[in-house]
Amino acid sequence: MARKSVILSLLAASGLSVLLAGCGRNGKLATGSEGPSPRITFEKVAYDFGEVGVNAKRTDEIPFSNTGQALLKITNVEGCCGITNVKLDKTEFAPGETGTLKMEWTAKPNPATMMWQLVVHSNDGANPALVLNMRATLVQRITWEPRRLKLFLNEENAGCPKLTVRSLDNQPFAIQGFKSTADCVTADYDRAAEATQFVLEPKVDMKKLEENLQGRISLELSHPEGREVSILFDVLPKYTINPQLLIVLRAEPGKPTTRKIKVLCNYGQASEVESVTSKSRTMAVRMLGQKEIPDGCELEVEITPLAPPVEGKTIYTDTFSLNLKGGEELPITCNAYYTPAKPEAPVGSEAK
Repeated sequence: MARKSVILSLLAASGLSVLLAGCGRNGKLATGSEGPSPRITFEKVAYDFGEVGVNAKRTDEIPFSNTGQALLKITNVEGCCGITNVKLDKTEFAPGETGTLKMEWTAKPNPATMMWQLVVHSNDGANPALVLNMRATLVQRITWEPRRLKLFLNEENAGCPKLTVRSLDNQPFAIQGFKSTADCVTADYDRAAEATQFVLEPKVDMKKLEENLQGRISLELSHPEGREVSILFDVLPKYTINPQLLIVLRAEPGKPTTRKIKVLCNYGQASEVESVTSKSRTMAVRMLGQKEIPDGCELEVEITPLAPPVEGKTIYTDTFSLNLKGGEELPITCNAYYTPAKPEAPVGSEAK
């Protein structure tokens, strides 16, 4: 269980503050002493908050009292697993006085059982590090369809379907925001309109989409326990290059090697590679030939590393451009791995 530090804020104007450290229970323990002593008492030490929406931001209050005979001093409170803040109106409580821990926490993003702890450190000699166990059942309050989009460059509006967002608890909500990667996808909506279901008609910018073949659509909602919707999208590119990465092992400057590259046309368009060029010129590359294959063509290229190896550097990277007839350029990365040179034996040394 991951643990982290949070700050115990004080609402009173006393200016005092208490640090919530990680859940390692490393606060200073009070020592027992004769005479009246404080006693921190909670109504219970295990709390079940029932069903809570994923990603929900909650504030829950946990009452306690000083049932002892001396002044109770809370020195720190340890929180973890989504606890963002714990607030107290003060840190010292007279005998018989009550107080409240106000715990701010954020539910995790997926349906599951969420469990965490608070550890309250005080000068209660009988229980200087009192453990409170918390749990909640995380459920989906909002659902949407489709969950993921597959888009196409040769279809009207990229073949993007309508997006349906609805609440599962019949809680009306409003759409507060709509964003997408590079603004590839937009949609009209009314921030003031509330309903239990919305059907959006996305509009796709085909030019931007061609430059962003993977991305995300994010919706911001006003639902108290379902504030975000995230939809990933993938675009079928015009061309698929196989392999996507060229590798040259045991590379040596001036030593050529050959590789084959397939260029597949995903939309049935004709293609012809006119030339292959190097971007950074750490390697020389030239096309030896090409032949037609189903749905594309296959190239044979010759790769010659140029840069002499620098001491301590064994990997060189270059980007080649497959230049198609008509002006399109398809990039492909090439990594060349040099064999480290063996250190020379010192002059005059003898083999043992």
